[in-house]
Amino acid sequence: MHHKHTGGANLLYPSLTTIVGAVLDGKPNWMAIAHVGIMNHGGKDVPHYISISCHPSHHTNEGIREHGEFSVNIPGRSLMEKADYVGIVSGKTRDKSGLFDTFQGTLNHAPMIKECPVTMECRVAQKVIVGEHEVFIGEIVGSYVAEECFENGKPDLKKVDPILFDFTRIRYWSLGEYIGDPWRTGKSLKS
Repeated sequence: MHHKHTGGANLLYPSLTTIVGAVLDGKPNWMAIAHVGIMNHGGKDVPHYISISCHPSHHTNEGIREHGEFSVNIPGRSLMEKADYVGIVSGKTRDKSGLFDTFQGTLNHAPMIKECPVTMECRVAQKVIVGEHEVFIGEIVGSYVAEECFENGKPDLKKVDPILFDFTRIRYWSLGEYIGDPWRTGKSLKS
């Protein structure tokens, strides 16, 4: 392969499309975010942490700052239109609270979306500014998976059918096929 230099572009796409929820003025507000990251793997006595990153001017950020809680909801392909909508319309000018059926976990200000196959409620552990973005690092307090999205007792990505976001070409994608097993596929090269 011959490689072409593209500058300092971030080419980690596609990334997972999520809908972040927070409470503002006593109502849920939603924002699409594809800048979501896994901070650690957690464990028995170590919480799991994830990050979300967006410009501080977003309306949803106000609710996260005020209450220190948020949700990260993973919409399936069937919610693509609504997921896109909450990313292009601001809660400052439109009430998005009735767009989804919601439920609460253990946190009071992390509304979760019933229609999303996977959702997590988070408590803010840390907030940092990186460049022009506000990054919220959240401790996952509770994770929820729709019962129909399990296969052999574990969440099945194919059944979740997540939306992938490609910022380089501004497109949504869906999952491809299963191609191998991590930590096993490369073992043949060890010998």
